[in-house]
Amino acid sequence: MNNGFVILAQNTHNTDYVKCAEVLARSIKRVMPQSQISLISNDYSDSKDFDTIIPLPHGDLAPNSHWKLINDWQVYEASPYEYTIKLEADLFVPTDISYWWDILKNRDLVISDKIRNFKGELSDSVLYRRFIKDNNLPDVYNAITYFKKSKTAEEFFNLVRNIFDNWSEYKTILQCNIREEATTDWVYSIAVNIMGVETCTLPGFDQMSMVHMKQFINNLLSEDWTRELIYECTDDSLRINTFVQRHPFHYHVKSFSNVLKDYYG
Repeated sequence: MNNGFVILAQNTHNTDYVKCAEVLARSIKRVMPQSQISLISNDYSDSKDFDTIIPLPHGDLAPNSHWKLINDWQVYEASPYEYTIKLEADLFVPTDISYWWDILKNRDLVISDKIRNFKGELSDSVLYRRFIKDNNLPDVYNAITYFKKSKTAEEFFNLVRNIFDNWSEYKTILQCNIREEATTDWVYSIAVNIMGVETCTLPGFDQMSMVHMKQFINNLLSEDWTRELIYECTDDSLRINTFVQRHPFHYHVKSFSNVLKDYYG
């Protein structure tokens, strides 16, 4: 089966997302050595952890802005694989998730709709999801998205492009701050609502979820969890306050990529 992971990473003035992608790629190779991984980026990387480095097929559509999210739809065309799992750059994969392919391979498109706290417990927090709640939209997370080269997936990503391109019109009919820019999660949620939740998600597959280290999901005092929780990197595991992390770990605080890079190389 021609399958692989893709990571879309574009640097901004504040964040080196390519470095985050390199750390993510190493984490995947550490627990799944035979995995194929592609970086999709117009920013330079000489990392040997990527099997291929692919430029954005249509170029950077936000060259003078930090808001690079509008390029997301290009991952469908850019992916060299028949079966693809797209991961956000600031994730770390601590355990083997290769069994996902056997579960996902018969679907055209599956977008994660579950998150967890650092204890591994499923979270139903909506504190960061007011737009989705206010507009009664599906609660999905683009950070982990599976797709197969198919008419369904192509239609989905064309719709994502359309929503980004026409955001000024969309937000006039949605309940939101008229000055706000679209996030990828918002756009995916609208697209899922249009295409149908049953077409775009796999609700029974709870393992396709990530640990999300934002403050209120974890009942913390601030958004910088690294100042509040104890983290331990070992050859066998990543532990947060003694809890072994068994799901893709969205560390959120970008500087934590330096900790992971220093320990895991």
